Amino acid sequence: MNELARVYASRRPLESNGRNRVLERLARCRTPAMGGRLVACDSCGDRREVWNTCRNRHCPSCLGKESRLWVQRQVAHLLPVPYFHVVFTLPAVLRDLALYNKELLYGLLMRLSAESLKQLGRDKKFLGGEMGVLSVLHTWTQTLEHHPHVHSVVPGGALQEDGSWKSSSEDYLLPTRALAALFRRRFLEELESLRSKGKLRFRGRSKGLRCQSGWDAAISKLRKTAWVVYCKPPFGGPEQVLKYLARYTHRVAISNRRLVAFDGTHVTFRHRVRGESAKYAELTLPLDDFIQRFCLHILPQGFCRLRSYGFLAPAKRKEKLQKIRHSLGVVEPAAKPIGSEDSESAFCRVCGVGNLYEVRELPPRRRVGLWGRRRRYPIATTGPPATTGLAALNMVRAAWPG
Repeated sequence: MNELARVYASRRPLESNGRNRVLERLARCRTPAMGGRLVACDSCGDRREVWNTCRNRHCPSCLGKESRLWVQRQVAHLLPVPYFHVVFTLPAVLRDLALYNKELLYGLLMRLSAESLKQLGRDKKFLGGEMGVLSVLHTWTQTLEHHPHVHSVVPGGALQEDGSWKSSSEDYLLPTRALAALFRRRFLEELESLRSKGKLRFRGRSKGLRCQSGWDAAISKLRKTAWVVYCKPPFGGPEQVLKYLARYTHRVAISNRRLVAFDGTHVTFRHRVRGESAKYAELTLPLDDFIQRFCLHILPQGFCRLRSYGFLAPAKRKEKLQKIRHSLGVVEPAAKPIGSEDSESAFCRVCGVGNLYEVRELPPRRRVGLWGRRRRYPIATTGPPATTGLAALNMVRAAWPG
């Protein structure tokens, strides 16, 4: 994916916006432009340069380690109860609107999905207490189309007011039809409020919602439509929850191992056939179309797509988990040691015996552009003082012969 970003950036001007800043970071990942360190083996003496990663959350090359470290920290929050997997999906009518109002509507999707679970869980007819919810936002399909939905991991039970724990059935959490109806009603109420306050932007295919008649028709259709909320079969236990979390929490739109081929103009990637989880097919797209699809899933800066609610919310999580464990008669699991960031590269890949040690740091090579070509002059001399960053990079590339 990083190589694709480098090729894409080398072929067209990059405007200074949030999307292109992400592409720039991906293009620089693990290159001399990021700086790094020179390491050597204490056994065979082999030396090699190790370049820093971009650490951007949209980069498929950087999140494996972050995911493992995060999952290790979640061991202390697990309970010896069944866990359920609930998915909330935004209707197709609202997806184009969400594309131009990501921070508002993605936040609404995450908050109201969790609050719907909590509200139904407080009902005396069901669990009659406070539930815990871990929510993860995904915005893509296997073919990188825009499809916002929230995966919620929910412990099977609720914390009662007296500090006791009430367990749900082993194969049943809450009625999904009632949950979907509650989620739909609350979401549409909040959506109407946002529009009345003038906070929504109507662009692209959502322009038709700007007029009152178009808006009323869409809301009427949404009220009559059954929203997709479904509960997958429960996890077998905490170990299965950890496997799930490792796979879902830090996932990006596409992983490097799904990329099959790139011939310079077209990208081929593998995707799972819808409705047949064991069957895969290949899809080939022009590079520009592939990057455009990838960019649909770039989140607003500062947006948190992994959130905890209920008794799993950070504010009083430790205290509430202690009450639940006391009620269940179990002790807190021992925390596993969190590995070092450099643990993966601590051994020599040449001899397989020695350990690597750092010889010296390698500063970022500022004069090497995104595309690996050394500039004849610094960026600062390519235009007036106000011309900096990506704008200056585009001027340099435009002036470069060939």
